[in-house]
Amino acid sequence: MRISSEIASIAPYVGGEAKAIEMLAAAGFDCYDLSLFSMGRMDYSTGKVRHVGHPLEGREGLSFVRELRRVADAAGIVCNQSHAPYPVDCPEIREMLPRALEYTAEAGGKICIIHPDNYKSAEANAAMYRELLPIAKSFGVKIATENMWLWDKIEDHAVFAACSNQADFVTHINAVNSPDFVACLDIGHAEMRGLGTSAPDMIRALGTRLQAIHLHDNDRWHDSHELPFTMEIDFAAVADALRTAGYAGEITLEADAYFRNRRDVPAETLIANMAAAARRFAAMVEHPTDA
Repeated sequence: MRISSEIASIAPYVGGEAKAIEMLAAAGFDCYDLSLFSMGRMDYSTGKVRHVGHPLEGREGLSFVRELRRVADAAGIVCNQSHAPYPVDCPEIREMLPRALEYTAEAGGKICIIHPDNYKSAEANAAMYRELLPIAKSFGVKIATENMWLWDKIEDHAVFAACSNQADFVTHINAVNSPDFVACLDIGHAEMRGLGTSAPDMIRALGTRLQAIHLHDNDRWHDSHELPFTMEIDFAAVADALRTAGYAGEITLEADAYFRNRRDVPAETLIANMAAAARRFAAMVEHPTDA
């Protein structure tokens, strides 16, 4: 079972995406998640996209991704999936999604994770995905939706959003009804207080439609995005559910807070710890006695 990691949290601290990819390869990762957030980041205080001059923003984006693929090929690592910019209810970000699919294909990725609109129904979100699917198929890429959450500030816990429980996630998949539209389960999101679900429950409900994951740990309350095995999630139960479901995708870390919150630790050490955690979890999926 191959292991992967997002690169958005690593790149700013090590000199860019290319260096992040090289460091992941050196630490033993098989793959990387092409994190495309630098195409445009939402400034929630203004409701508009904040541009910072990253190559992914402009016309040079395609050549930038091609260079990342060259670097990855030389390092012996591949792109397994990508993550498109969000939130998709922002018209400017919505317009970026076809380009995100093209970048995914250029990097060699097979799946592009595109968030649903948190506030919309399955049928409303399906309209967006149906519009994008012909573009994705032309590039040989699948689209994955992801389980999301919203926050109740009064009750101080997560509340329902698109795909946040088993029924709504399955309804989203069924509404699009295409083999090229699949599920990416965010393990941490599934374990947040207030949503009334768990990662094993979600895995069992999704079955073979589950073809990508985001792996990280939390206190089963907040969206902590910490390193697996450092907080409260029962990863033995998660691994058992994945194994029983016959999950055949990669183990992709999205433990970005672990990296961002420890700038006093050398990047090489953090990435080595990430690789060890991902490999430990992969072994648990493959061999139930491993821990």
